[in-house]
Amino acid sequence: MDFILNGNPQEYTEYIKNHAKGHFLQTIEWSKVKQDWDNIWFVIKDAGEIKGAGSILLRKLPVVGKTFMYCPRGPVLDYSDRDILKFFNTEMQQVAKKYKGLMLKIDPDIEISRQDVIDNLWGTGFTQKPQTLNFEGIQPRFVSRLDIAPDLDDIMAGFHSKTRYNIRLAGRKGVNVRVGERNDLKRFQEIMEETGTRDNFVVRKLAYFEKMYDALVPPGYMRLFVAEHEGEMLAGTICTRFGDKCWYLYGASSNTKRSLMPNYALQWEMIKWAKESGCTLYDFRGISGDLDPSNPLYGLYRFKKGFQGSYTEFIGEFDLIFDPLMYKLWDKGVPLAKKLRSKMIMARKGLGRRENSG
Repeated sequence: MDFILNGNPQEYTEYIKNHAKGHFLQTIEWSKVKQDWDNIWFVIKDAGEIKGAGSILLRKLPVVGKTFMYCPRGPVLDYSDRDILKFFNTEMQQVAKKYKGLMLKIDPDIEISRQDVIDNLWGTGFTQKPQTLNFEGIQPRFVSRLDIAPDLDDIMAGFHSKTRYNIRLAGRKGVNVRVGERNDLKRFQEIMEETGTRDNFVVRKLAYFEKMYDALVPPGYMRLFVAEHEGEMLAGTICTRFGDKCWYLYGASSNTKRSLMPNYALQWEMIKWAKESGCTLYDFRGISGDLDPSNPLYGLYRFKKGFQGSYTEFIGEFDLIFDPLMYKLWDKGVPLAKKLRSKMIMARKGLGRRENSG
């Protein structure tokens, strides 16, 4: 087998796009959103045929002089093939030497029922991270996914009756959903701040959403939707599409006219866009694994559950460790630093709450 680093980007993109486990986070374009990270990508070939590929983000860690390596929702390969995993591990040891890697974190799009995959990762040198219930990881471990292969009428009929009612209510009340433009991002981010204050999470800055727009809209991977009533923006969403899948990534809703149900109208328009684009899967992204109604995140689950998507749990995060001693220090220090950073940000806003994992 051959391990090709930073080869043909078109060949790489086509493989990721057409693979059943391909993901927008594995696109080269997504790495451009992460401009404060470096990026490499690879393909594994056997007799000229691609057997695996992945995009890896690289960030230099202060003080220690090592590099945190992260392959979001990847790599994209056959995890039931232990030979490929062993080959990948061996090659990554060499890549780690070149980039002074501390460790490689992966969180592939593999469901928890695949015990064979978990066993293969353990058997080829990966360490499984603790399985958390909320949004403690980099990517959500629990998501809601909707099959949108059926006709739109059948999709709508599958929603909870209250969800169908709210979608229609928004239309009757004059809520209009349109495709947003770059200059709409400023108001969208302002509404995100309202949402973050109300629902207790830290919000991305405007510059981040602008980077997303500039990197993902030109190739057709992203769309901003805004919901308006009488010329006033009430809510907005960002979704991405790649291959035959679409992901709901960010949602913002103001405290004004919430009874007009703009969020339901937005979801329906995004589902229709995904369907029109040839997608067969619509991913609502993160929900909590703790379904106790007293959980502050239960309302998010209840909203997404109304669209009757499948409750999906992934295998979570696995680390391939290159420097065991430094890894132990890093593994204990980073969660504390993240918690402190979140508390400091919330304190400046007069809050005391969690951080958004998006």
